[in-house]
Amino acid sequence: MRLSFNTAAGLITMASLGSVGFASFLMGQSSSSDSDSAITFYAPKGSDVWYNSMDGQPMTHQSFAAEAANSDTGMSAAAGLWSGLPVIATYVPHQENSRKPLVENEPRFQFQDGFTSSGAYVGSGYEIDEKEEYASLSIHDNMIIIFSRCPHLCCIPGWQLVNNDFTADNWYPGGTDSGGNKLFCICHSSRYDPTVIEKNRNRNRSSGAEFDYIGIKRTGGPAPVGMPLIPFVVNGDLIEALPDFKDWYTFCA
Repeated sequence: MRLSFNTAAGLITMASLGSVGFASFLMGQSSSSDSDSAITFYAPKGSDVWYNSMDGQPMTHQSFAAEAANSDTGMSAAAGLWSGLPVIATYVPHQENSRKPLVENEPRFQFQDGFTSSGAYVGSGYEIDEKEEYASLSIHDNMIIIFSRCPHLCCIPGWQLVNNDFTADNWYPGGTDSGGNKLFCICHSSRYDPTVIEKNRNRNRSSGAEFDYIGIKRTGGPAPVGMPLIPFVVNGDLIEALPDFKDWYTFCA
């Protein structure tokens, strides 16, 4: 059973941690893995997620495929840690659905144009297949890995930790704010569609330096833009991250 939204909000209030403090409480700050590339499951405290029994263990591709079979949409996702960084690994039946008509509840990865919060065009999600510099992000194994820090106030969005319309087990095409299976930030209600890949722009909060990145689309809430992707490989059955774009994960620094 997932937490209700009121229960989750109550945890924040009772802990008196604030948004960033609650994120640290929820996810922890370090990885127990001996490998810099390994991604381990992290079961958020106080929740009853499908991967509770695998907390701290390396993520495997088969575990996501098996859990996706229990979903009406064929999707699954889990929170994890990579070298101390919070991530969300998301499984989408892209290979099975990508050639079908674009209809409700048959999810696949979609590629869209990205625009800054001020409306300036940045680029296209199609660049992961068009530009060599982004080749390691090309869709494979029906999965993506997302750096899970909200560009609003650096909280940590989760996957189906609360029950509401945004987290329901359904899917609408087009990258709108309608439908479920969103990554939902329980701190301030920002939403992200993990099936929509776009190019966008963010900045380092300390230096002010701007950078372009490939990530998922922000669909609603106070966050200005979406969250960046992390390239990965499936080594045997283990999911291992690649450090190709470390600068993309500095916007909360």
